[in-house]
Amino acid sequence: MRKSMFLVLVLLLSASTVFAQDVVKKEMPKDDGITRLQIGDKLPMTDVKMQDISGEMYSLDDLMGENGLILNFSCNTCPFVIAYLDRYPEVEKMAKENGIGLALLNSNENKRVGDNMDDSFEAMQAHAQENNYDCHYLVDKNHQIADAIGAFTTPHVFLFNAEKVLVYKGAIDDNWRSKDGVEVQYLEMAVKSMLSGEKIEIPETKGKGCSIKRIK
Repeated sequence: MRKSMFLVLVLLLSASTVFAQDVVKKEMPKDDGITRLQIGDKLPMTDVKMQDISGEMYSLDDLMGENGLILNFSCNTCPFVIAYLDRYPEVEKMAKENGIGLALLNSNENKRVGDNMDDSFEAMQAHAQENNYDCHYLVDKNHQIADAIGAFTTPHVFLFNAEKVLVYKGAIDDNWRSKDGVEVQYLEMAVKSMLSGEKIEIPETKGKGCSIKRIK
C-alpha cells in the first residue's frame, strides 16, 4: 500500500514538473518577437531616444562611456530589486570610476496602463529620489529595448564593451537576498576582466527576479 502511494506521489510530482516546464515554454516561446542577445553580439537600437527621470531624452549612444555601458533592467516595486537597492550605489560607483556608462531601464509597460501605475514616469521619479539614484533611470517605452536585447527579469544586467559588444549578462552577484551573503561578484569580475583585456570566466549567469511586465 505504501509503495503504491509512493509511486502515485512520484507520478504526480513528475506531472507537475512537466506542466511547470510547459508553462514556462508557453510564456516565453522562441517566436515571441524577443531577441536573445548572445555574448559577442552588438548592442542594437542605440539611437532610440528614451525619457530619463530628469525629463531629458537619451539614447544608448548618448549613455555610452569611454570603456562601455552597463544596462540594468529595473523597476520600482519588485522585491528582488528592493533587495539590491543597497548594492546599486556600488554599481554606480564602479561604473563611474572605470569610465563605463550606466543606465537603469524600466520596461514594465503593463504597469503604466489602467489602474496599475507602479512604474509610471512619476513613480519612477519618486522611487529614484527616495533611493538616491545617481544614474540615468529611463522609460523603456513598450519594452522595445528589453525586447531587442532579451531582458526578462528585474534586475537583469548587460555589460557592453567600448565597441558596444555584449561581454556579460545576468545577475549582479550570486546572492540576491543579502549583500553580506555575496560570495561571487559576477558583474564586478566581468568589468575587471573586460578592462584588463582578459577572458571573462563567467560571461553569463541566470539571476533571480520579477518578470518584466510586458503588454500583450
